[in-house]
Amino acid sequence: MSSETTPHQPGPNRPRVAVVFGGRSSEHAISVVTAGAVLRAIDRAKYDVLPIGITADGRWALTADDPDRMAITDRQLPSVDQLAESGSGGVVLPVDPASREVVYSEPGSVPKVLGEVDVVFPVLHGPYGEDGTLQGLLELSGVPYVGSGVLASAVGMDKEYMKRVFTSFGLPVGPYEVIRPREWEQDPGAARKRVVDFAGDHGWPVFVKPARAGSSMGITKVEDLSGLDEAIEEARRHDPKILIESLLSGREIECGVLEFGDGPKASVPAEIPPVSSHDFYDFEAKYIDSASGIVPAPLTAEETDEVQRLAVRAFEAASCEGLVRADFFLLDSGEFVINEINTMPGFTPISMYPRMWQESGVDYPELVDRLIQSALHRPTGLR
Repeated sequence: MSSETTPHQPGPNRPRVAVVFGGRSSEHAISVVTAGAVLRAIDRAKYDVLPIGITADGRWALTADDPDRMAITDRQLPSVDQLAESGSGGVVLPVDPASREVVYSEPGSVPKVLGEVDVVFPVLHGPYGEDGTLQGLLELSGVPYVGSGVLASAVGMDKEYMKRVFTSFGLPVGPYEVIRPREWEQDPGAARKRVVDFAGDHGWPVFVKPARAGSSMGITKVEDLSGLDEAIEEARRHDPKILIESLLSGREIECGVLEFGDGPKASVPAEIPPVSSHDFYDFEAKYIDSASGIVPAPLTAEETDEVQRLAVRAFEAASCEGLVRADFFLLDSGEFVINEINTMPGFTPISMYPRMWQESGVDYPELVDRLIQSALHRPTGLR
Protein backbone atom coordinates (compact mmCIF):
# COMPACT_ATOMS: atom_id res chain seq x y z
CA MET A 1 0.00 0.00 0.00
CA SER A 2 2.95 2.34 0.51
CA SER A 3 3.28 3.12 -3.20
CA GLU A 4 -0.42 3.95 -3.34
CA THR A 5 -0.28 6.29 -0.36
CA THR A 6 2.73 8.28 -1.57
CA PRO A 7 0.66 10.69 -3.75
CA HIS A 8 -1.45 11.45 -0.69
CA GLN A 9 1.47 12.81 1.33
CA PRO A 10 1.23 16.60 1.77
CA GLY A 11 3.50 18.97 -0.09
CA PRO A 12 5.41 21.81 1.55
CA ASN A 13 3.67 25.01 2.66
CA ARG A 14 0.33 24.30 1.03
CA PRO A 15 -2.93 23.86 2.97
CA ARG A 16 -4.19 20.32 2.65
CA VAL A 17 -7.84 19.86 1.67
CA ALA A 18 -9.63 16.57 2.29
CA VAL A 19 -12.56 16.31 -0.13
CA VAL A 20 -15.02 13.90 1.50
CA PHE A 21 -17.80 12.51 -0.68
CA GLY A 22 -20.14 9.61 -1.39
CA GLY A 23 -21.86 8.45 1.78
CA ARG A 24 -24.75 6.29 2.89
CA SER A 25 -27.63 8.35 1.57
CA SER A 26 -29.63 7.85 -1.62
CA GLU A 27 -27.74 10.86 -3.02
CA HIS A 28 -24.44 8.95 -3.01
CA ALA A 29 -23.89 9.19 -6.76
CA ILE A 30 -24.65 12.92 -6.97
CA SER A 31 -22.12 13.50 -4.20
CA VAL A 32 -19.51 11.65 -6.27
CA VAL A 33 -20.32 13.82 -9.30
CA THR A 34 -20.04 16.94 -7.15
CA ALA A 35 -16.68 15.79 -5.79
CA GLY A 36 -15.36 15.28 -9.31
CA ALA A 37 -16.20 18.86 -10.20
CA VAL A 38 -14.64 20.22 -6.99
CA LEU A 39 -11.47 18.16 -7.45
CA ARG A 40 -11.13 19.43 -11.00
CA ALA A 41 -11.52 23.05 -9.85
CA ILE A 42 -9.14 23.10 -6.86
CA ASP A 43 -5.91 24.96 -7.62
CA ARG A 44 -3.22 22.29 -7.16
CA ALA A 45 -0.49 24.93 -7.02
CA LYS A 46 -2.22 26.43 -3.97
CA TYR A 47 -3.59 23.33 -2.18
CA ASP A 48 -2.74 19.69 -1.60
CA VAL A 49 -5.76 17.45 -2.03
CA LEU A 50 -6.72 14.20 -0.31
CA PRO A 51 -9.83 12.54 -1.83
CA ILE A 52 -11.73 10.44 0.73
CA GLY A 53 -14.80 8.52 -0.37
CA ILE A 54 -17.42 7.02 1.91
CA THR A 55 -18.92 3.87 0.43
CA ALA A 56 -22.64 3.19 0.42
CA ASP A 57 -22.17 0.91 3.43
CA GLY A 58 -20.22 3.55 5.36
CA ARG A 59 -16.54 2.59 4.89
CA TRP A 60 -14.12 5.51 4.54
CA ALA A 61 -11.72 4.79 1.70
CA LEU A 62 -8.83 6.40 -0.13
CA THR A 63 -9.95 7.01 -3.69
CA ALA A 64 -8.45 7.83 -7.02
CA ASP A 65 -8.00 11.54 -7.69
CA ASP A 66 -9.65 11.15 -11.08
CA PRO A 67 -12.52 13.58 -11.80
CA ASP A 68 -13.18 12.02 -15.22
CA ARG A 69 -14.34 8.80 -13.52
CA MET A 70 -16.74 10.72 -11.27
CA ALA A 71 -19.15 11.86 -13.98
CA ILE A 72 -22.51 10.47 -15.08
CA THR A 73 -21.70 8.58 -18.27
CA ASP A 74 -24.33 7.07 -20.58
CA ARG A 75 -26.92 7.56 -17.82
CA GLN A 76 -24.77 5.43 -15.46
CA LEU A 77 -24.17 6.84 -11.99
CA PRO A 78 -20.68 6.67 -10.39
CA SER A 79 -19.91 5.28 -6.94
CA VAL A 80 -17.10 5.36 -4.40
CA ASP A 81 -16.60 1.60 -4.76
CA GLN A 82 -15.55 2.17 -8.37
CA LEU A 83 -12.95 4.71 -7.23
CA ALA A 84 -11.59 3.15 -4.04
CA GLU A 85 -7.94 2.16 -4.08
CA SER A 86 -7.14 -1.53 -3.71
CA GLY A 87 -7.26 -3.09 -0.29
CA SER A 88 -9.92 -3.44 2.37
CA GLY A 89 -8.53 -0.77 4.66
CA GLY A 90 -10.20 2.40 5.82
CA VAL A 91 -9.35 6.01 6.49
CA VAL A 92 -9.65 7.35 10.02
CA LEU A 93 -9.97 11.08 10.68
CA PRO A 94 -8.45 12.48 13.87
CA VAL A 95 -10.65 12.58 16.97
CA ASP A 96 -8.14 14.54 19.04
CA PRO A 97 -8.21 18.33 18.48
CA ALA A 98 -4.48 18.39 19.19
CA SER A 99 -3.79 16.34 16.04
CA ARG A 100 -5.08 16.59 12.48
CA GLU A 101 -3.33 13.50 11.19
CA VAL A 102 -5.25 11.17 8.92
CA VAL A 103 -4.47 7.48 9.28
CA TYR A 104 -4.96 4.61 6.84
CA SER A 105 -5.61 1.31 8.58
CA GLU A 106 -5.72 -2.11 6.95
CA PRO A 107 -6.37 -5.45 8.70
CA GLY A 108 -3.12 -7.18 9.64
CA SER A 109 -0.96 -4.15 8.81
CA VAL A 110 0.58 -1.34 10.79
CA PRO A 111 -1.54 1.83 10.39
CA LYS A 112 0.01 4.37 8.04
CA VAL A 113 -0.07 8.08 8.80
CA LEU A 114 -1.07 10.02 5.70
CA GLY A 115 -0.24 13.42 7.14
CA GLU A 116 -2.28 16.27 8.53
CA VAL A 117 -5.41 17.80 7.06
CA ASP A 118 -5.94 21.56 7.31
CA VAL A 119 -9.53 21.70 6.14
CA VAL A 120 -12.29 19.31 5.07
CA PHE A 121 -14.49 20.05 2.07
CA PRO A 122 -17.51 17.79 2.66
CA VAL A 123 -19.59 17.40 -0.48
CA LEU A 124 -21.96 14.79 0.89
CA HIS A 125 -25.65 15.20 0.13
CA GLY A 126 -28.44 13.92 2.32
CA PRO A 127 -28.41 12.07 5.66
CA TYR A 128 -25.13 10.89 7.22
CA GLY A 129 -23.20 13.84 5.86
CA GLU A 130 -25.22 16.96 5.07
CA ASP A 131 -27.44 16.69 8.15
CA GLY A 132 -24.99 17.67 10.90
CA THR A 133 -23.59 14.19 11.59
CA LEU A 134 -20.28 14.69 9.77
CA GLN A 135 -20.16 18.29 10.98
CA GLY A 136 -20.39 17.04 14.57
CA LEU A 137 -17.49 14.65 14.00
CA LEU A 138 -15.38 17.47 12.56
CA GLU A 139 -16.26 19.75 15.48
CA LEU A 140 -15.08 17.06 17.90
CA SER A 141 -11.89 16.70 15.88
CA GLY A 142 -11.25 20.43 15.76
CA VAL A 143 -10.78 20.29 11.98
CA PRO A 144 -12.08 23.30 9.99
CA TYR A 145 -14.60 22.48 7.28
CA VAL A 146 -16.52 24.09 4.47
CA GLY A 147 -20.18 24.94 5.00
CA SER A 148 -22.70 25.15 7.80
CA GLY A 149 -22.30 23.80 11.32
CA VAL A 150 -24.26 21.13 13.17
CA LEU A 151 -27.45 23.09 13.87
CA ALA A 152 -27.86 24.70 10.46
CA SER A 153 -27.03 21.44 8.69
CA ALA A 154 -29.64 19.54 10.71
CA VAL A 155 -32.27 22.24 10.19
CA GLY A 156 -31.47 22.40 6.49
CA MET A 157 -31.94 18.66 6.12
CA ASP A 158 -35.23 18.29 8.01
CA LYS A 159 -37.88 20.04 5.91
CA GLU A 160 -40.40 20.11 8.76
CA TYR A 161 -38.15 21.91 11.23
CA MET A 162 -36.73 24.08 8.46
CA LYS A 163 -40.25 25.38 7.83
CA ARG A 164 -40.83 25.86 11.54
CA VAL A 165 -37.66 27.95 11.82
CA PHE A 166 -38.59 30.02 8.78
CA THR A 167 -42.08 30.65 10.13
CA SER A 168 -40.67 31.80 13.47
CA PHE A 169 -38.53 34.37 11.60
CA GLY A 170 -41.47 35.63 9.57
CA LEU A 171 -40.50 34.01 6.27
CA PRO A 172 -43.46 32.89 4.14
CA VAL A 173 -43.84 29.11 3.67
CA GLY A 174 -46.43 27.06 1.84
CA PRO A 175 -49.06 24.77 3.46
CA TYR A 176 -47.75 21.40 4.62
CA GLU A 177 -48.53 18.39 6.80
CA VAL A 178 -46.21 15.87 8.44
CA ILE A 179 -46.74 12.12 8.84
CA ARG A 180 -44.40 10.78 11.51
CA PRO A 181 -43.10 7.20 11.45
CA ARG A 182 -45.07 5.93 14.44
CA GLU A 183 -48.33 7.41 13.11
CA TRP A 184 -48.07 5.64 9.77
CA GLU A 185 -47.04 2.37 11.40
CA GLN A 186 -49.72 2.39 14.11
CA ASP A 187 -52.67 4.30 12.65
CA PRO A 188 -52.38 4.78 8.89
CA GLY A 189 -56.10 5.47 8.65
CA ALA A 190 -55.74 8.61 10.77
CA ALA A 191 -52.78 9.72 8.64
CA ARG A 192 -54.80 9.25 5.44
CA LYS A 193 -57.66 11.26 6.89
CA ARG A 194 -55.34 14.16 7.72
CA VAL A 195 -54.05 14.16 4.14
CA VAL A 196 -57.63 14.10 2.80
CA ASP A 197 -58.55 17.00 5.10
CA PHE A 198 -55.40 18.83 3.99
CA ALA A 199 -56.30 18.30 0.32
CA GLY A 200 -59.84 19.46 1.11
CA ASP A 201 -58.44 22.74 2.38
CA HIS A 202 -55.73 23.24 -0.26
CA GLY A 203 -56.74 21.01 -3.18
CA TRP A 204 -55.32 18.05 -5.06
CA PRO A 205 -52.73 17.25 -6.27
CA VAL A 206 -50.35 17.12 -3.33
CA PHE A 207 -46.65 16.31 -3.24
CA VAL A 208 -45.50 13.48 -0.98
CA LYS A 209 -41.84 13.82 0.05
CA PRO A 210 -39.31 12.24 2.38
CA ALA A 211 -38.77 14.91 5.05
CA ARG A 212 -34.99 14.41 5.12
CA ALA A 213 -33.73 13.78 1.60
CA GLY A 214 -32.68 15.82 -1.42
CA SER A 215 -32.12 15.81 -5.18
CA SER A 216 -35.89 15.24 -5.53
CA MET A 217 -35.43 11.63 -4.37
CA GLY A 218 -38.61 9.80 -3.38
CA ILE A 219 -41.04 12.59 -4.35
CA THR A 220 -44.40 11.75 -5.91
CA LYS A 221 -47.11 14.04 -7.24
CA VAL A 222 -50.39 12.52 -6.03
CA GLU A 223 -53.59 13.40 -7.88
CA ASP A 224 -56.07 11.77 -5.47
CA LEU A 225 -56.39 9.43 -2.50
CA SER A 226 -55.90 6.31 -4.64
CA GLY A 227 -52.22 7.08 -5.17
CA LEU A 228 -51.43 8.13 -1.60
CA ASP A 229 -50.31 4.86 -0.03
CA GLU A 230 -47.92 4.02 -2.85
CA ALA A 231 -46.43 7.52 -2.72
CA ILE A 232 -45.93 7.32 1.04
CA GLU A 233 -44.18 3.96 0.76
CA GLU A 234 -41.93 5.35 -1.98
CA ALA A 235 -41.01 8.31 0.24
CA ARG A 236 -40.43 5.97 3.20
CA ARG A 237 -37.74 4.18 1.19
CA HIS A 238 -35.69 7.33 1.79
CA ASP A 239 -36.97 8.55 5.16
CA PRO A 240 -39.63 7.27 7.60
CA LYS A 241 -40.87 10.83 8.20
CA ILE A 242 -43.08 12.14 5.41
CA LEU A 243 -43.93 15.66 4.31
CA ILE A 244 -47.14 16.50 2.44
CA GLU A 245 -47.15 19.77 0.51
CA SER A 246 -49.80 21.49 -1.57
CA LEU A 247 -49.28 22.41 -5.20
CA LEU A 248 -48.27 26.06 -5.40
CA SER A 249 -49.19 27.76 -8.65
CA GLY A 250 -46.30 29.91 -9.81
CA ARG A 251 -42.69 29.98 -10.98
CA GLU A 252 -39.74 28.13 -9.39
CA ILE A 253 -36.99 30.60 -8.48
CA GLU A 254 -33.62 29.81 -6.88
CA CYS A 255 -31.01 32.09 -5.33
CA GLY A 256 -27.49 31.37 -4.10
CA VAL A 257 -26.03 32.79 -0.91
CA LEU A 258 -22.26 32.97 -0.33
CA GLU A 259 -20.51 34.19 2.80
CA PHE A 260 -18.00 37.00 2.26
CA GLY A 261 -15.79 38.74 4.82
CA ASP A 262 -18.50 41.33 5.50
CA GLY A 263 -21.38 38.86 5.61
CA PRO A 264 -23.58 36.75 3.32
CA LYS A 265 -24.52 38.03 -0.11
CA ALA A 266 -27.03 36.78 -2.67
CA SER A 267 -26.33 35.85 -6.28
CA VAL A 268 -28.47 36.70 -9.23
CA PRO A 269 -31.53 34.42 -9.08
CA ALA A 270 -32.34 31.64 -11.53
CA GLU A 271 -35.61 30.19 -12.77
CA ILE A 272 -36.43 26.51 -13.23
CA PRO A 273 -38.89 26.42 -16.12
CA PRO A 274 -41.44 23.60 -16.47
CA VAL A 275 -39.92 20.49 -18.04
CA SER A 276 -42.28 19.19 -20.70
CA SER A 277 -41.01 15.60 -20.47
CA HIS A 278 -41.38 15.45 -16.67
CA ASP A 279 -44.33 16.01 -14.36
CA PHE A 280 -42.11 18.16 -12.11
CA TYR A 281 -38.42 18.96 -11.58
CA ASP A 282 -37.47 15.46 -10.43
CA PHE A 283 -34.15 13.61 -10.13
CA GLU A 284 -34.03 12.53 -13.77
CA ALA A 285 -34.83 16.03 -15.01
CA LYS A 286 -32.06 17.49 -12.83
CA TYR A 287 -29.22 15.04 -13.36
CA ILE A 288 -29.94 12.55 -16.14
CA ASP A 289 -31.67 14.67 -18.74
CA SER A 290 -29.85 17.80 -17.52
CA ALA A 291 -32.82 20.12 -17.69
CA SER A 292 -31.43 23.62 -17.71
CA GLY A 293 -32.52 26.59 -15.65
CA ILE A 294 -32.57 30.20 -16.82
CA VAL A 295 -29.78 32.36 -15.37
CA PRO A 296 -30.46 35.11 -14.54
CA ALA A 297 -34.17 34.66 -13.97
CA PRO A 298 -36.38 37.05 -15.98
CA LEU A 299 -37.60 39.03 -12.96
CA THR A 300 -38.23 42.69 -12.38
CA ALA A 301 -35.66 44.64 -10.38
CA GLU A 302 -38.08 44.71 -7.45
CA GLU A 303 -38.64 40.93 -7.62
CA THR A 304 -34.89 40.31 -7.81
CA ASP A 305 -34.25 42.51 -4.78
CA GLU A 306 -36.98 40.75 -2.81
CA VAL A 307 -35.85 37.18 -3.51
CA GLN A 308 -32.25 38.13 -2.72
CA ARG A 309 -33.37 39.69 0.56
CA LEU A 310 -35.38 36.60 1.49
CA ALA A 311 -32.50 34.25 0.56
CA VAL A 312 -30.08 36.07 2.87
CA ARG A 313 -32.79 36.20 5.55
CA ALA A 314 -33.22 32.42 5.32
CA PHE A 315 -29.43 31.94 5.53
CA GLU A 316 -29.34 33.99 8.73
CA ALA A 317 -32.50 32.45 10.20
CA ALA A 318 -31.02 28.95 10.08
CA SER A 319 -27.58 30.14 11.31
CA CYS A 320 -25.92 28.99 8.08
CA GLU A 321 -22.28 29.42 7.15
CA GLY A 322 -20.37 29.31 3.89
CA LEU A 323 -23.03 28.68 1.29
CA VAL A 324 -26.72 27.99 0.74
CA ARG A 325 -29.06 27.63 -2.18
CA ALA A 326 -32.52 28.94 -1.34
CA ASP A 327 -35.49 27.71 -3.39
CA PHE A 328 -38.68 29.74 -3.79
CA PHE A 329 -42.00 29.83 -5.56
CA LEU A 330 -43.09 33.12 -7.06
CA LEU A 331 -46.85 32.77 -6.77
CA ASP A 332 -49.32 34.07 -9.32
CA SER A 333 -50.26 36.62 -6.65
CA GLY A 334 -46.73 38.08 -6.85
CA GLU A 335 -45.66 36.80 -3.41
CA PHE A 336 -42.49 34.78 -2.86
CA VAL A 337 -42.80 31.63 -0.74
CA ILE A 338 -39.66 29.83 0.39
CA ASN A 339 -39.70 26.11 -0.27
CA GLU A 340 -36.36 25.04 1.23
CA ILE A 341 -32.66 25.72 1.63
CA ASN A 342 -29.77 23.42 0.76
CA THR A 343 -26.70 23.82 2.95
CA MET A 344 -24.58 21.80 0.49
CA PRO A 345 -26.35 22.34 -2.84
CA GLY A 346 -25.61 20.45 -6.00
CA PHE A 347 -22.14 21.55 -7.06
CA THR A 348 -21.74 19.89 -10.44
CA PRO A 349 -20.86 22.05 -13.46
CA ILE A 350 -24.54 22.05 -14.52
CA SER A 351 -25.87 22.75 -11.02
CA MET A 352 -27.73 25.97 -10.43
CA TYR A 353 -25.65 27.22 -7.48
CA PRO A 354 -22.32 27.59 -9.37
CA ARG A 355 -24.16 28.82 -12.47
CA MET A 356 -25.82 31.61 -10.48
CA TRP A 357 -22.49 32.69 -9.02
CA GLN A 358 -20.80 32.48 -12.42
CA GLU A 359 -23.39 34.96 -13.66
CA SER A 360 -22.74 37.07 -10.54
CA GLY A 361 -19.02 37.35 -11.31
CA VAL A 362 -17.59 34.44 -9.27
CA ASP A 363 -16.47 31.58 -11.52
CA TYR A 364 -16.29 27.96 -10.38
CA PRO A 365 -12.60 27.81 -9.35
CA GLU A 366 -12.90 31.12 -7.48
CA LEU A 367 -16.07 29.87 -5.77
CA VAL A 368 -14.29 26.73 -4.56
CA ASP A 369 -11.31 28.79 -3.41
CA ARG A 370 -13.52 31.26 -1.50
CA LEU A 371 -15.23 28.43 0.34
CA ILE A 372 -11.92 26.80 1.32
CA GLN A 373 -10.43 30.10 2.45
CA SER A 374 -13.55 30.97 4.44
CA ALA A 375 -13.34 27.62 6.26
CA LEU A 376 -9.61 27.99 6.93
CA HIS A 377 -10.11 31.39 8.57
CA ARG A 378 -13.29 30.56 10.48
CA PRO A 379 -12.76 29.98 14.22
CA THR A 380 -13.46 26.44 15.40
CA GLY A 381 -15.76 25.66 18.32
CA LEU A 382 -18.83 27.60 19.39
CA ARG A 383 -19.43 30.76 17.38
